[in-house]
Amino acid sequence: MYKYLLCLFFPVLVFSQSQKISGTVLNAEKQQLDSVKVELYNSENILVESIFTNSAGNFSFENLSAQSFKLKINDEKYLSFEKLVDAKNNNEILSIILKNNQKDIEGVTLTKKKPLVKRKVDRLEFNVENSNISSLNAWEILKKTPQVTINNDVLAVKGGTSVLITINDKKVMMTGEELKNLLENTQGNDVKSVEVITNPPAKYEAEGGAVLNIVMKKNKIEGYLGVLSSKYVQTQYAKGVAGLSQYYKKNKLSLMGSYFRGTGTYYREETGYVSYPEDGTTWINTMNRKDKAKNQNTVNFNVEYEIDSLTTASLNYSGYFNPRSFGTYNVPTVIYNSQNIVESDYTTINDHHSRTINNSLSFQVDRKLNKKSSLSWINYFTGNNSTKHQNVLTYLNFVNQSPRETNFMTDNKSDVQLYSTQFDYQWKGDKMELEAGTKYSFVKTDSKLDFSDNENGSFQYRPEKSSLFDYKEHNFAVYTSLAYNIGKWNFKGGLRAEMTDLEGIVSEPYEVNKNNYWSLFPTFYAQYTTENKHEFGFSYGKRISRPSYSWLNPAKSYYNLFSYYQGDPKLKATIIHNLNFTYSFKNWNVDFYYRKELFPSMEISFQQHENNNLVYYYTNIEKGEAFGMSLYKNFEIKPWWNLIVSENIEHNENYFTGIDGALNKNQVWNLVSTISTSFTLDKSSDWKMEVGHNYYSPAIQGTFRISSQWSAYFVMNRKFFNKKLEAAFIFNDIFRSTQQKISTKYGNQDNYFLDYQDTQGFTFSLKYNFGNQSVKNTKTIKKADEQERL
Repeated sequence: MYKYLLCLFFPVLVFSQSQKISGTVLNAEKQQLDSVKVELYNSENILVESIFTNSAGNFSFENLSAQSFKLKINDEKYLSFEKLVDAKNNNEILSIILKNNQKDIEGVTLTKKKPLVKRKVDRLEFNVENSNISSLNAWEILKKTPQVTINNDVLAVKGGTSVLITINDKKVMMTGEELKNLLENTQGNDVKSVEVITNPPAKYEAEGGAVLNIVMKKNKIEGYLGVLSSKYVQTQYAKGVAGLSQYYKKNKLSLMGSYFRGTGTYYREETGYVSYPEDGTTWINTMNRKDKAKNQNTVNFNVEYEIDSLTTASLNYSGYFNPRSFGTYNVPTVIYNSQNIVESDYTTINDHHSRTINNSLSFQVDRKLNKKSSLSWINYFTGNNSTKHQNVLTYLNFVNQSPRETNFMTDNKSDVQLYSTQFDYQWKGDKMELEAGTKYSFVKTDSKLDFSDNENGSFQYRPEKSSLFDYKEHNFAVYTSLAYNIGKWNFKGGLRAEMTDLEGIVSEPYEVNKNNYWSLFPTFYAQYTTENKHEFGFSYGKRISRPSYSWLNPAKSYYNLFSYYQGDPKLKATIIHNLNFTYSFKNWNVDFYYRKELFPSMEISFQQHENNNLVYYYTNIEKGEAFGMSLYKNFEIKPWWNLIVSENIEHNENYFTGIDGALNKNQVWNLVSTISTSFTLDKSSDWKMEVGHNYYSPAIQGTFRISSQWSAYFVMNRKFFNKKLEAAFIFNDIFRSTQQKISTKYGNQDNYFLDYQDTQGFTFSLKYNFGNQSVKNTKTIKKADEQERL
């Protein structure tokens, strides 16, 4: 037993090397190529062993018993390579240069290719570098990534919405609209690939069900690059964004800075329906939300300096400032009696404004200990401050009552601060790789809700409806991971342990909630590749999804006199088990998966019949289970014409305890289908067009049943002036077909709302590049998983 533990935590490779074949794989620009498959055949043309190059482009076949072999490299990005070699016992290293796979067709020379999907032992790599979608921004690229769907701006991977976004394996400390703005302002030309990690290895945070890692191109060429961009969006109302990004590299110093400012009006249509069988009434309201944000600011600055040949230090600052968003909702509600005759009505006028400020500062040091090992130290701090004020006036005209009006105000303030530090160690040999690390983080949140209502012409503070909520959370984690490649088999396994110590204090009524627990998160992967390049894979992973900090706040946030939202300070963390079987062959990628969630937390609704209130609140349901299949294939019909088919079919079950105390089951077969086709319209690939279709069949979320929806889109972009100016036109939701019905119907619960999020419209964008066009993005510093819960 001790021998196995020693092998896991402190591997030492000792080979009695007699004969070997080593080399480095490069492209035509002499850049080292990683993750390229190198195959070794004997004199009888039988496969002896296959391995992948490491991050430095190196490979090595060792302990060879024969003398003569044949090396083969087949990669879709490059022309096939074959070479007869002799095994030797000296240190001679082969240098292999792969030529680009360029195809000539009638009158058209294409240097850009379709996106390449590559299956690795622990992830699916979607390589978009130099592809026909690299001109899009990072947000649009995610929409085209296999197994990824974006429905109403909500990211999902194979049906699961608990998704962590990283850039170069570094956590992005933004969520929601802030995250979307960041990715929309990230140039696709700077993106190398997107990695879909449905079972993240132990080095990743245990938080979240899946990881989407955006791999950026490295800044290797010295010089200056500037990018001036603007975007106009016309839906129901207009929105616009303009910004400047600048990149500079000289000797050991790399700098990157960007600033974007947005403004516009956001619109959303809702119609609500609530039936109360006890008194036989039906309440129907119409709410058209219109909010203006005149000054949305996104700032990012990164500096990287090579202290010496082995040590690099990085400093990053990112900020999001929205000093004022405001709007006034006029919401009429009509009440029908059991004979379907209008007997009462009321109108709510909600006048509100809000402010959001997010500041993040990170510092990282990377140190190469030797040729095979390295160490990283990362520190970061984040502060998120938000305020929201609303003045709600209601005119009541109820049957058998005199007309009257009520008026209340709420002020909601929230402040979140988090700090984290971590160490990561990596040792990488030719066939084995070890990763280990530790992390500590501390989070503190303060939330305050002040409620006042109008009594005899003046507002009076109501402590029974106000609240103070203080929350503290300590997290400590250690992990280790070991990967081993042997012939046609690739194996990887790891274990992560996380300790959570939390305390939540509620002021009214006074309540203290404390919890302390350790959790273990194992992962395991296996991949087998046949001689004919059929790839079979298996993986298992255990994850945790902790509730957002705002979900823990028990204060009642009122929408109107009869409806409010409320969190729960006793929310449990969700434990997620993922099981995957994969198959890949000639760009066919198929996944069979099973997902089990214990006590998933989510927003649901329930009716309080005694006072006709409709309450939205976050809670834990009993469990959720899903199994399904995911399929992705990119067909190259012609060198200038691609067709992409992406399908995901899933059976999903949610078990929840209803308001009557009975256990209920909500289940559905769900299909998500994406079909798109793209064309290259001129010989230099500067003019491209794409049309596509997305379909979402009915889905569920706890008590909710969500209706189907579909949308069609059109994209065209072209470059001008020696590719310095790029113009793009996008028409989304062409037929205005994305309205959804979200309903709850069981026992005495009967309510739904129709929701349309203003998706039909067009976008026109311009981007101008100046300076050295070869300069690429600097590395983004690692970010914290706790930020996902802001």
